[in-house]
Amino acid sequence: MLPFGLSFEMIVVLGVLAFTVFLFVSEIVRVDLAAILVMVLLGALSYLPGLGGIVDVNSLFDGFASNAVISIIAVMIIGAGLDRTGIMSRVAATILRMGGSSEKRIIPIVSGSVGVISGFMQNVGAASLFLPVVSRISARSELPLGRLLMPMGFCAILGGTMTMVGSSPLILLNDLIVSTNRTLSDDLKMETFHMFSVTPVGFALVLTGILYFVLFGRWVLPGKSKKDEATTAQSVKDYVKRLYGLKADIFEVVIPEGHLLVGQTLADMMEAYHLYIIGTYHHGQKWLAPPVDTTIVAPCRLAILGRRKVIQEIADVYDLRIEDRLKVFNEEFSPAQSGIAEIVIPPNSRVIGKTARDLLFRKTFGLNLLAIHRVEETLSYVETEDHPATVIGKVPFQAGDTLVVQTQWTRLTRLKNNSDFVIVTSEFPQDEVRPKKVGWALFFFLIAISLVLFTDVRLSLCLLTGAAGMIVTGVLSVDEAYHSVGWNTVFLLAGLIPLGQAVQSTGTAEWIAQQILTLLEGWPIWSLQAGIAALATVFTLVMSNVGATVLLVPLAVSIALASGGDPAIFAMTVAISTSNSFLIPTHQVNALIMGPAGYRVADFMRTGGIMTILFLVVSLLMMNLVF
Repeated sequence: MLPFGLSFEMIVVLGVLAFTVFLFVSEIVRVDLAAILVMVLLGALSYLPGLGGIVDVNSLFDGFASNAVISIIAVMIIGAGLDRTGIMSRVAATILRMGGSSEKRIIPIVSGSVGVISGFMQNVGAASLFLPVVSRISARSELPLGRLLMPMGFCAILGGTMTMVGSSPLILLNDLIVSTNRTLSDDLKMETFHMFSVTPVGFALVLTGILYFVLFGRWVLPGKSKKDEATTAQSVKDYVKRLYGLKADIFEVVIPEGHLLVGQTLADMMEAYHLYIIGTYHHGQKWLAPPVDTTIVAPCRLAILGRRKVIQEIADVYDLRIEDRLKVFNEEFSPAQSGIAEIVIPPNSRVIGKTARDLLFRKTFGLNLLAIHRVEETLSYVETEDHPATVIGKVPFQAGDTLVVQTQWTRLTRLKNNSDFVIVTSEFPQDEVRPKKVGWALFFFLIAISLVLFTDVRLSLCLLTGAAGMIVTGVLSVDEAYHSVGWNTVFLLAGLIPLGQAVQSTGTAEWIAQQILTLLEGWPIWSLQAGIAALATVFTLVMSNVGATVLLVPLAVSIALASGGDPAIFAMTVAISTSNSFLIPTHQVNALIMGPAGYRVADFMRTGGIMTILFLVVSLLMMNLVF
């Protein structure tokens, strides 16, 4: 292909491209707004004389209906549906049992799982599937979400290189090879790759990503993100401690057989030792907010809320073991499932004049009463500097009392319809869990995945089939489905699609490729391959990886034939290197995780810059070793 010069349209596109990079790097505006501005700018420029070929104005907004954007919307809905049934919560609990609260143990488990899954389905689907899992793990382990989502997202991208169906460029590669073979003589024709040809390369890349974050995550991962600085759960705990003098720490205590506490009631312990027993476990059965007249049997475990110093003293005196973390009750008392709330008794309430024990408060409402705040005094089991310990279960309720309770969020949600109480706490998860819909959710999830893996049906249609099925069967309502979509991600991707099309349609991409390949002329074969890999990496940051692959594979094959290299390996270099998209959040997976974790473009540039170099080195080394 003969080199060609810059046209006026190409110069303008290069200017818009530079402007886009400036907006992303400077973060003068949010990245999703930057994408919208770029889309509007391209549309406006196309009306100027001599620039009508930049974009087709009639197709300017086609990105909103693109395969990639519709696929992302669908996988978000599918992920929300699975989460609503409680499946993702159980997956998170399993990972926490295996990895505890250690970042260096959780990252390999989560990232490795996502990496393997994304080898058999689109990486954005794998990342979307695990997004609610990682969010729950973050809440329960108190690890910042920003330190977990980036390893998960990067390994989802890396996992797409593990099979020939893991990413769109690899799916497309064999078709491009067959097409290119038609122009080659029989002795130069390339063989196509089978399903697991790239597995050694992809496995090495995923392993590199995991080791990178485990060994260097302490320095390269963002610290606490904006959304992690003060979680709702922590804010409530601090608020309750400051206002009512209550410590809201939960401990799991083991009572062995034959212990002298056996036979006592929960009320006996609570009144004698100034603590709150909010859960019991015996022979595989759990009781949350157990009635205070429950008799202690052994062996059992008690979930106790109180001051560590007091509980430790009791454990020392009675030879009890305090677990270093919640084990049996980990799921139920995670911030995502339960917490501290405030409830006010209105003047017309039917509970006025009655006590918590009269009402069987725990059994009836599922609430653990911690304190009663009345006018300027706070009554509780715990003795404070201002107030002695009070058996609050025997205190009659009065109009205007503020009840401080520990409860499951589902029970608090149901209480909103009870006119005897006014829920003051507003920031708590109010989504209804639908475990009875788990069968439908799994059925339509498997339908969607099967269509992706075993048919030629368009990806977006496959995923929308699963999403629509979940809505029709009541796993999610339509409103809940809309709410589950991260619209900032949708606008970010849809807004950048016209720019990628302009870069390609005006010949700007081909001109950039020509300039770089001219510079590489005469270099050794390995350096030419490295140059192709670097070029594919740059292109995939500013245009679709499919577009970059279609454009660069024929060029890579031509260079390989001219220099004596293996054209099939050069073609594979392009298809794999278009997954090397970590520097800025233009990849679908990076756009997906950016909002929930509160990442900035600078975070991607710092952490993704090193990952980009590692990707180039490991992928080139493995391709030359394996092939």
